[in-house]
Amino acid sequence: MDALSASPHRPRNLGDRLWGAGLVALGGAVAVVAGVIVLALGRLTTPLVGRVHLLEFIKGQDWDPVASSFGALPFIYGTLVTSLLAIAVALPISVGLAIFMVEIAPGRLRPVVSFLIETLAAIPSVVYGLWGLFVLVPWLRESVEPALAGAFGFLPLFQGPQIGLGFLAAGLILAVMILPTIASVTIEVLKTVPVTLREAALVLGATRWEAIRLAVLPHARAGMLGATLLGLGRALGETMAVTMVIGNTPEIRTSLFATGYTLPAVIANEFAEATSGEHVAALAGLALVLFGLSILLNAVARLLVQAVKAATGSVG
Repeated sequence: MDALSASPHRPRNLGDRLWGAGLVALGGAVAVVAGVIVLALGRLTTPLVGRVHLLEFIKGQDWDPVASSFGALPFIYGTLVTSLLAIAVALPISVGLAIFMVEIAPGRLRPVVSFLIETLAAIPSVVYGLWGLFVLVPWLRESVEPALAGAFGFLPLFQGPQIGLGFLAAGLILAVMILPTIASVTIEVLKTVPVTLREAALVLGATRWEAIRLAVLPHARAGMLGATLLGLGRALGETMAVTMVIGNTPEIRTSLFATGYTLPAVIANEFAEATSGEHVAALAGLALVLFGLSILLNAVARLLVQAVKAATGSVG
């Protein structure tokens, strides 16, 4: 021990150097892969460069490959609406489930619920899409959307034809798909909260719920935020299930009952049938926009997590 502490800067042996170089190479490979993806997509967009300005492409609302008119805004709008709706639905359920699993559930019940959460995460996207198409959409059309229109029809969000397909169906199916991700990460975060925090709150006279609300949740806030943004990242990139229930209409509408389109859905639907170079270039441009949204999300996630940690002193 003394010899190790006496020479903290001693030369590393060959094995250590090789191990360190391997780790650096693996870490750098991530950046290389991302760069290759951007480079390949950038080369595909060459036919549009000089003909369509970037801002015009992003702000444009008309998508007509036959007329060589390409606007990405309806797809960006649809992606953001469905993803935010999914987070709004999945987040409270996931946090409640995590609190139940860590703080309240009996020991014999926890493995059963954990297995069910893992099963939801393992279901393929296309299976979710079929379930949404044959179960969720009819239920929305016959029960949920008429009820929402009757209670909140004065709001633009709940107006228009009630056909089941649309933003609401896509957002709900995404909520089911990202729920296991948010719940699993939040469970692990809550497990890292020191037991002494709970015990201190209880000793001071707090009820179980007050101990959770005042001691546990503030400590785990940063980790829970990270779990939420991780789920949002998956929602942004989901393709098959959303494609099957959103209606695939490149329009911007306020109502959640309306049909729409998302960036992954239009790429999956049209890439195989794209014949002109401009059409392929426009789809590659949409892929770059989606890639940019993902990078922006990750950057915002890091900033928010660091801000929450700094504000609360949390290590979760």
